[in-house]
Amino acid sequence: MKDQADSVIKFVEKCLQSESIQVNDYLKAIECLKLMGFGFKDVQMLLLKPKLNVLLNLVGLHYCLNILKVPASDVMEALKSSNIKNRQICIKWWKLGRWFYGFRMRDEFHFRCLSLEDLALSKDDEDVLGVLQRGAIHEVLQVQISIVSSRSNAWA
Repeated sequence: MKDQADSVIKFVEKCLQSESIQVNDYLKAIECLKLMGFGFKDVQMLLLKPKLNVLLNLVGLHYCLNILKVPASDVMEALKSSNIKNRQICIKWWKLGRWFYGFRMRDEFHFRCLSLEDLALSKDDEDVLGVLQRGAIHEVLQVQISIVSSRSNAWA
């Protein structure tokens, strides 16, 4: 399992652009974990570690909650035990403008800066994990995930 986890880690690190990752690459990493048959303990030991990039921690968190359907309380315990619950990420996305009396309004820019704990406990007014799970489909045009301390202004 460690070798398989290393391949996912290398893939995500290769996709990082100035401390951010596009949602399609993020979803590919989650799909790789799914195809490799990772379980909760595997993710906990290999991806929920403080020495790894917070975006890799997020991949593990998302995989546990949305794919494995691990209870949030168990995921929170794993985040606490590995001392990563307060690590911050920022998610930015563009939504297609609504139609208003026959005219399309401007596209809307959204962003949320959250800790891994906030994501695990769903302490947000919008379902950020849902936006990440869907990716850039339907009304969402583009999604970027970055480290909060990042100075990346690629399209902000």
